[in-house]
Amino acid sequence: MAPSGSSPPSSLGRTERMVLAAVAAVLVVLMLWLRGGLHPEAPLERLARQSPEFNVALADGRPTVVEFYADWCEACRSMAPAMERIERQQRGRMDVVLLNVDNPRWQPELERYDVNGIPQLEFFDAAGAPVGRSIGARSGAELDALSSALVEGTPLPRLAGVGAVSALPDSDTATAAESAGPRSHG
Repeated sequence: MAPSGSSPPSSLGRTERMVLAAVAAVLVVLMLWLRGGLHPEAPLERLARQSPEFNVALADGRPTVVEFYADWCEACRSMAPAMERIERQQRGRMDVVLLNVDNPRWQPELERYDVNGIPQLEFFDAAGAPVGRSIGARSGAELDALSSALVEGTPLPRLAGVGAVSALPDSDTATAAESAGPRSHG
């Protein structure tokens, strides 16, 4: 038994303790690196973090692309580098806004824009009026064409899954013919 006030004898020398500490540090760094802890922030997270507020973007006089996304969405992650590049190239001419579908804050927008699949892109002109929608993953070339048309104020390119949007009539003034569904015969 060691006398009180003294430390117990060590079976490891100073050199061995230093080597063990170095190995432990290397293992911690390796584990963090393998789990993504030492990688720079991913493009999707960067875009979401620097995204302007939705209402501010729609009111600032620039066209806007709104992407409804989720952190777990592989298609969203695969589009992120191209979206980030477009955001950089069009900065000051167009806004890129990301809204996470898992954030309850955006529930009214999810309902308003009928989001039922992701990624979903909503396109707005410089006045903040909706001009189109894209559902599903887009290639970099498609995103370039869509953003260029938006900035230039020209019609969106015809691509599968891209369509124009139109205003719905007020429910108070809609006639029976205007509100008839696609299967209606009246």
